Amino acid sequence: MTARYLARRLGRVVLVVWAAYTLSFAVLYLLPGDPVQTMLSGAAGGDGAAVDPHEAQRLRHTLGLDRPLAVQYTSMLGHALRGDLGTSIRSGAPVRGQLAQALPDTLSVALPALVLSVLVALCLALLGAWPRRRALRRAATALPSLGTAMPSFWLGLLLAQWVSFRWGLLPATGGGHLPRATLLPALTLALPIGCVLAQVLGRGLRTALAEPYADVARSRGAGRARLLLAHALRNASVPALALLGVVCGQLLAGAVLVETVFARDGIGRLAMDAVTYQDLPVVQGVVVLAALVTALVNLVVDLLLPLLDPRTASEAADAVPAH
Repeated sequence: MTARYLARRLGRVVLVVWAAYTLSFAVLYLLPGDPVQTMLSGAAGGDGAAVDPHEAQRLRHTLGLDRPLAVQYTSMLGHALRGDLGTSIRSGAPVRGQLAQALPDTLSVALPALVLSVLVALCLALLGAWPRRRALRRAATALPSLGTAMPSFWLGLLLAQWVSFRWGLLPATGGGHLPRATLLPALTLALPIGCVLAQVLGRGLRTALAEPYADVARSRGAGRARLLLAHALRNASVPALALLGVVCGQLLAGAVLVETVFARDGIGRLAMDAVTYQDLPVVQGVVVLAALVTALVNLVVDLLLPLLDPRTASEAADAVPAH
């Protein structure tokens, strides 16, 4: 792995974050409605309340929303490059502070969900390849397809209904970082994502078991457990690890639904409220954070893949043109 390859990957991270910032800016300005009107109507007592046009014009000028779009974009982008994500239109608080306040609540769910999703994927993939009875392997192989078909909000409501309301084992709503408060939301996030990883990992295990090196290991007396864990699992985990960056993005996206279902604070609730009130700086801050996390995780994955499969290191070197 050369320095040029690493520089190209870092450049791709910058490009992804910039593209996410630009796309969110364009989409939000294409949405119908006026954030100033929405904010003043809410302050006046409801959506149908009368708004003083002079007050609206004054606030629009204060926020810089009366300037041309190109000027607004370049100004906001310049501040963002210096680490200033702007000020919330709705609350007047710095966006960076709001993100810093909401991020720990989301991480307290997303990180356990990531660990649970990997465990779910590993268990389902091994169950689809380990048993000698074909019926058991087919049943375990079909479970991930069922898990991916379940919507996250439906799964969250189902878990809340049974685990919390019917059995009283865990709380269904509320915030906090304690395991009892985060287990249900984390499980709601983990099951669909774990099933997606299980499909990729299980397919990789079945492919690895059909490779010639697996026949050589069997001829040398390797048992099924050793063949799976010591030989096949390492090769099969390469495509599953490559999927990890996309999975981390899904965790942040799924936080919107999960935090709504379980009445938790976090990045998801912050993003939902910001979109509702067209709070452009907050929405862009959330989008940039999600894009940055996804791009950095993909970068780490690209650096770890050669440790599992040396062939990816040679492919990375071949991808860099020589002079």
